[in-house]
Amino acid sequence: MKLSKMKKEDLELLSNKDITYYLLEEDGKSNTADLFKKIVQLLELPASTFEEKIGDYYTLLTTDKRFIMLEDGCWDLRSRHTSDKVLKVSIEDEEEEDTEELKEDSILPDEMIEDSYDSGDEEEDDYDDTEEDLKDLVVVDEDELGLEE
Repeated sequence: MKLSKMKKEDLELLSNKDITYYLLEEDGKSNTADLFKKIVQLLELPASTFEEKIGDYYTLLTTDKRFIMLEDGCWDLRSRHTSDKVLKVSIEDEEEEDTEELKEDSILPDEMIEDSYDSGDEEEDDYDDTEEDLKDLVVVDEDELGLEE
C-alpha cells in the first residue's frame, strides 16, 4: 500500500504507528524526526504539531514491538532484523567467561583466597542492619485496632 497514493481521508483513519509501519516498509530505515515530518506532511497538519507531538511520537515508537531502534539511531521494522541470534551468542559467551573465572578462582591457593577478602574492620561498610530499621516497629493485635468482624 503506497501512502503517497492514498487519500487524506484514508490516511486520517490510520494511526501514527500504522503510517510509520508503511513508511518504513516503503522507504527503509529512518530517524524519528524524518518519520514524524513525513507523517505531518501526509496528514497536512500544522508545523507546530511537529514540535508539540514529537516526544509522544518517540514514546509511541519505543513501546511498539514492530519497530526496532538501530545503533545509528534510526528506526526499522523488527521483522528485518534477527536480534535473537545476537542475544544467544552473547549469553553463551558470558556463560563461558563465568565458567572460566570460576575455574581460575578454584585453583587459587587458600592463602590468596583469604587475602582477597576484607578484614571487616572498617566501619564504612554499606551493610544494612535490619534490626536498626525495625527498632521502632510496634506489633498490634486485632483487638487493639478495634476491628469488628
